[in-house]
Amino acid sequence: MSFQSAFFVKSSFQETLNPAVQPALCPKRRCNFNPLDPPQAQYQGLAGGSTKEVLQLYAARGQQMKLQKSSVVTQLHGAIKRLKQDLKSLHSFALELSKDFQRQSKTCLYQVLAAVHGIQLQNEAMRMFQIKAFDLEQSLQEVTERYEKEKQKRKALHNSLVELRGNIRVHCRIRPLLPFDDAAGHSVSQDRQRNFSEKVAYAADDETVLVKCNRPGHASVNKTFQFERVYNDLESQDAVFADVAPLLTSLLDGYNVCIMAYGQTGSGKTYTMLGPQLEGNLAFSTEEESELGIIPRATQEVFRLISEKPPGSYWVEVSVVEVYNNEIFDLLAKDSYGKVFGIKRDVVTTREGKSDVPLLTHETVENASEFLHLVNKGLQLRVTHPTLVHAHSSRSHLVVTLTITTVVFGDNFGTLWEDEQTSQRLTKEASCTFLQRMRDNKSTSSSRPSSPVQFEATEKMKQVKTRLQLVDLAGSECVGMSGVTGAALRETSFINRSLSALADVLGAIAEQRAHVPYRNSKLTHLLQDSVGGDAKLLVMLCISPGQKYLTESMQSLGFGTRARQVQRGQVKKKNFPLPSKAK
Repeated sequence: MSFQSAFFVKSSFQETLNPAVQPALCPKRRCNFNPLDPPQAQYQGLAGGSTKEVLQLYAARGQQMKLQKSSVVTQLHGAIKRLKQDLKSLHSFALELSKDFQRQSKTCLYQVLAAVHGIQLQNEAMRMFQIKAFDLEQSLQEVTERYEKEKQKRKALHNSLVELRGNIRVHCRIRPLLPFDDAAGHSVSQDRQRNFSEKVAYAADDETVLVKCNRPGHASVNKTFQFERVYNDLESQDAVFADVAPLLTSLLDGYNVCIMAYGQTGSGKTYTMLGPQLEGNLAFSTEEESELGIIPRATQEVFRLISEKPPGSYWVEVSVVEVYNNEIFDLLAKDSYGKVFGIKRDVVTTREGKSDVPLLTHETVENASEFLHLVNKGLQLRVTHPTLVHAHSSRSHLVVTLTITTVVFGDNFGTLWEDEQTSQRLTKEASCTFLQRMRDNKSTSSSRPSSPVQFEATEKMKQVKTRLQLVDLAGSECVGMSGVTGAALRETSFINRSLSALADVLGAIAEQRAHVPYRNSKLTHLLQDSVGGDAKLLVMLCISPGQKYLTESMQSLGFGTRARQVQRGQVKKKNFPLPSKAK
């Protein structure tokens, strides 16, 4: 018997001997016997009773003990039975749990295998996709290369067509939005101020300008303009000049060249042509080469091309003039003390029908540094005036001219040189003598013909002159927006009239009229040869992108579109009478 069973029997025996149950066992006579009393007390309790009572008492107690034992066994049996049932249930639960674990393990395994298979399929699909993507990239690269080649061919054919027709090349540059593009200085509502600073002119691609025309009460209309080249607001001065440089090669091939910047005030014409100007000074900075404009870059390129030619075969002169209030001023003229100051000049038409400025100062330069120094001197005299649109608004048209004289030598151009080395040696010796003679003549005379093409016969030498004109036009203005008054208002009137005269000249040429009104303005008279077809002409349109300047931008884009349609006939090349070699 276990300890728990023994304890249960002992408890039952104690309950049997409890005095509370004794009357039930012996109702007639109370027995003083108590098994829990000490042995002496037990004997004393039994000694007072009869033997029969004692036996009955012991029999009752034995009967009760049996009942208690039977109850304990029954309880133990029930407990064991319950334990077996619990054990059986636990075993069944364990089996079910094991089966469920196996099922879930199989399910997870199937899922893992399916996932692995899916990953393998995805990897295979990715590999096939990468192969296809690589093939597409190769195809795209080939198509892009073919497109670029076709584009270059098309551009070459277009340039050839432009050459044959004598069309004016038109490039368009859109400047970025600047701080002064807001509506400061104008009493307008805040909504309209926000509209003023909204960008409406974009470079759709490198040949198309897109303008969003938004007018109050009207639906938005998008207009496009096509040009030979369009520069967005992020393209640098290097990119602009890269498309201009090929024209300079034509200069040494015998063609006159003219590059002209056109646009409204504050659109970036002077920056494009010259570069950033120094604070408080009209001169441009030459420290940051990446910011230099077309004029200094073109000069550097011209002298680089000259350096590749035989020494002494080229001679370069520069002149700087401005057209201010329909008057021409020589910005390199000097007084008796050698100080540079602007002298009024006049423009005339020669017998050959070419424009010329008598007594115009031409300075000889031998490198780009000398040229830039002279141009900066001339810029000190250029007229500017602050307006609400631009703090340094140019009030005059600037024309910088590089005249390149090509010197050719020979005995009446029929001499047969024995060899090329002898020719180059004689050319170098004669050119040094010729250039020195020209400088001596210059010191004694302030006037020299400046025709774009001129042949001279002096002993055994001749010269051919070609001309590069670099023009920074004053900007067209809306008086209500610029806020000018007094003298500045008069300047604006002359500027707008001269630009209108330029548009009239182009219109007359486009319509092939018998009379072209060059003399309606000193500007068009001065540029007669370049505009009229004696030079390869490139117009650089400069556009402000803001809504504030939409009217002026549309006017400039319209001017460029009309200029692009002008057919002036093929530009004539100046023939160089080179000596022939003996056979």
